[in-house]
Amino acid sequence: MTKAMIEQRTEIVLPGVVAPEGLQVHKTTIPTPGAGQAVVRMEATGVSFAEQQMRRGRYYDQPPFPFVPGYDMVGVVHSVGDDGDPALVGQRVAVLTKVGAWASHVLVEAADMVPVPTGLRPVEAATVVINGITAWQMLHRKARIRAGQTILVHGANGGVGSTLVQLARLAGVRVIGTASPRHHQSLRALGVTPIDYRTDVAAAVRQLVPGGVDAVFDHLGADSVPHSWRLLARGGTLVAYGSAATRDDEGSKQLPVLKILGRVWAWNALPNGRRAYFYNVWAGRGLAKRRFQDRLRHDLTQVLNAMAELRITAQVAATFPLPQAAEALRLAESGTVAGKIILTA
Repeated sequence: MTKAMIEQRTEIVLPGVVAPEGLQVHKTTIPTPGAGQAVVRMEATGVSFAEQQMRRGRYYDQPPFPFVPGYDMVGVVHSVGDDGDPALVGQRVAVLTKVGAWASHVLVEAADMVPVPTGLRPVEAATVVINGITAWQMLHRKARIRAGQTILVHGANGGVGSTLVQLARLAGVRVIGTASPRHHQSLRALGVTPIDYRTDVAAAVRQLVPGGVDAVFDHLGADSVPHSWRLLARGGTLVAYGSAATRDDEGSKQLPVLKILGRVWAWNALPNGRRAYFYNVWAGRGLAKRRFQDRLRHDLTQVLNAMAELRITAQVAATFPLPQAAEALRLAESGTVAGKIILTA
């Protein structure tokens, strides 16, 4: 009897619109990889804002219920398809999945796997998979930041924010970040100038940078982005990448994103020397899949190498074993932690 026949797969299932305690732990068989596929034994997987939206049925392109959540993961290659390279088995990789990673064994496309540098621990690496790709691409592919510039990061203590501010500082950029006062000390330790998000943020930013900032990174939503747009200096860039403020709203899950897109299109039509983007990590995958995979591999490798070389540090808020996904999600939704919550095998 083979090892695959003896082992079982543990997975966390989101059955519908439920409270975190409604997540279900299932036992199933380990999948068999087909052509171009691999099975990765999960070691660490993140709890993202996307899962908070998905359990409410409000992530704009989530699959129908029931499904296994899990936006990203780090693990060891367990098996490959008949056409795969056997040498991959046993290698540690990172994978961006969107869904499916909250499981002990995950079926993935082999081309989506990104090698993790030797010596980088799974929990550390898992803090910068979706967060690292998002932060790197927003900074370098959208805003195109340069040393000496000044940026504003909303939610600088969060999973994406805490990675983004480190990458920006690494690039020689001055960072202003909004967060609750309880996170200000840790932000200062990262080289960030903190602002209490409950105060008049615009006035505080203008006092620090009278001429406006070179870029703003805003995950809050359509009501926030006009304020962020007005804080830009000439030639500045606004990058919107979510709608956190509408997490608990009801109604259409597409409307919050469409509102942001409408504003972005309108602003970019104006001859005002500023630019706006709505960042979506999956943009372009459907039209140019190989290019998407190559770019993702390059960008995530940059972030993983920076962490392996201790140029940025993992911001781990808490870790939970996979069967305690409900407790992990509940903590993530509390808004009281800084950094990334990680589920481990």
